[in-house]
Amino acid sequence: MKVGYARVSTAEQNLDRQLEALKKAGVQKIFAEKISGKNADRPQLKVMLEYIHDQDEIVVLSLDRLGRSSRDLTEIIEEVRHKGAVLNILDLPSFAGVEDQNLKALLSNLVLEIYKYTAEEERRKIRERQRQGIELAKQRGAYKGAVRLYAPDSPDRRKRYLYHQIVQMLQQNPPVPIAQIARTIGTSRSQIYRIKKFSNL
Repeated sequence: MKVGYARVSTAEQNLDRQLEALKKAGVQKIFAEKISGKNADRPQLKVMLEYIHDQDEIVVLSLDRLGRSSRDLTEIIEEVRHKGAVLNILDLPSFAGVEDQNLKALLSNLVLEIYKYTAEEERRKIRERQRQGIELAKQRGAYKGAVRLYAPDSPDRRKRYLYHQIVQMLQQNPPVPIAQIARTIGTSRSQIYRIKKFSNL
């Protein structure tokens, strides 16, 4: 069975392009969610990994939809293999024409490892350029820091409202558990912890 996984990082982004590509690839069941790849707690990804079994084919548009770090990707890929399923990344080279299954697996694994290394190296370079840019901005006195989306002065009215809802829950006596707030509001636990720290709660 072909099982698809689609992900975008924020609620404002659109899944349509990924869903269309998965359907064109013949996917029969799709798991989709809107959550950052940095977040290890991705409900639909976990459900998909529990759902798949031997001989299933996991289809994603690109490898970064599964994860953002080499460590996360390795763990997910190993879980897929442990279940006896295979991974099909639509924007990577396909070895469907290779009849020798051992050679096919070897080539596929090699491409995945190269891609993981390249993606990780590119993210490292981006972080380094960002760090250098911040340092230069600080020297010019132009650095104001990142804009907090979940804050009392957030430019996003919805996130500003959610911020106040989260703070109210944290201020209750006793405070509402972090996990419950995350489920109720629909955001990550790490975001709740950041708001709690920012608000000195």
